[in-house]
Amino acid sequence: MNATADPICSADLAVPHGFFTRLGGVSGGPYASLNCSLSGQDSRDAVLANRARAARAIGANPSGLVGLTQVHGAEVVQVTTPWSPGAGPCADAMVTDRPDVALGIVTADCAPILFADRRAGVVAAAHAGWRGAVAGVIEATIAAMTHLGARPATTAAVIGPCIRQGSYEVGADLRDAVLVHEPAHQRFFAPGRRDGRWQFDLPGYCAARLGAACIRLVEVIDADTADDETRFFSHRRRTLAGGGPIGHQISIITLEQG
Repeated sequence: MNATADPICSADLAVPHGFFTRLGGVSGGPYASLNCSLSGQDSRDAVLANRARAARAIGANPSGLVGLTQVHGAEVVQVTTPWSPGAGPCADAMVTDRPDVALGIVTADCAPILFADRRAGVVAAAHAGWRGAVAGVIEATIAAMTHLGARPATTAAVIGPCIRQGSYEVGADLRDAVLVHEPAHQRFFAPGRRDGRWQFDLPGYCAARLGAACIRLVEVIDADTADDETRFFSHRRRTLAGGGPIGHQISIITLEQG
């Protein structure tokens, strides 16, 4: 069991935030140790303790940390007041201009994306699996930030640890869905190791969608959740191993207090 939750951070966001690994929590067994998902079979008390550790690690009040019931869609919620743990609406992104709110996204291969326009005092967090990214969750998040006064030209977006191209073998259904939206996105598919398969660059695809939406400052954290078992939970790795329980890491962003 690790003593502290030590997040990966980016100077570009310029507000308190963190992309957390699976290290530094209190959970045991397959959830070891900083599992932050309330939807699994891990102890609720352990998950709440882990989420509190993560919030405190970036200077946020655990009582202000909110999450969603993530559904791989493009719905965005504006958060004006915290809700109870596990009571989040069905959506895949949140925005806020409230300094007493911390936005948390859980992932286990999908891309967590944190956004900040510090000048406008607006932050956002999005869960971007391929379905949500194709459906427009990135653009919907930017639109919701703009509604609160943010500007794409002054917004930074950082794509956190997720499954990378070398680990992400996909079939024709995923490839076709991406290319129907934009044929030029063929560039995010490399030949697969098997016939009828491709290797998909999820963070590259998300970065392209951000750029097309006029976000000028885009960073991709260099980490592959599927390849790094020590630091990350991974749905793909769990599936290849035959299934079983799985935890999720959390990514959090908030505005500076006071």
